[in-house]
Amino acid sequence: MDTIIRPEQKQEFKKIQDLVIDAFSNAEFSDQKEYLLVERIRRSDAYIPELSLVATDSDDQPIGHLLLSKVTIVDEDQSVESLALAPVSVATDYQKKGIGSRLITEALSRAKEMGYHSVIVLGHEHYYPKFGFKPASSWNIRAPFDVPDNVFMATELTENGLHDVQGVVHYSEAFSS
Repeated sequence: MDTIIRPEQKQEFKKIQDLVIDAFSNAEFSDQKEYLLVERIRRSDAYIPELSLVATDSDDQPIGHLLLSKVTIVDEDQSVESLALAPVSVATDYQKKGIGSRLITEALSRAKEMGYHSVIVLGHEHYYPKFGFKPASSWNIRAPFDVPDNVFMATELTENGLHDVQGVVHYSEAFSS
């Protein structure tokens, strides 16, 4: 399959919305509102257009999408910028074919090239470790809400990217609307 991964384009936002709705239509842990999160992130200061990626098929139609957006990790006397990986969406007809993995790998690579040092994810404990994620508690990084330790994870994009970083992750308002 000829899949291209590139930044999303404004004229395809409606197709991406439909893709996100489809991707989560049968998801076990979903409120079916992930498409609204995507819209809110795009309107927020946390949005990074270069890190909102789409996977397209040979006809340049979106079949996968993900967002990395800005978050901060805040401790008493320090605030460190990081990224949140959410949501990752793959059209139901293309799931379990490596599209999500390719999107994540490409997004992490691009984020590193842009100078970011870490990424946070709330996700499946057996899926995300293959991309280098491990429990965020390994760095004494905590979620701002109650969540099992094994599903709130972080990864370093650069060597020691989370060295001396600890605290609570502060998501943009887009995540709480």
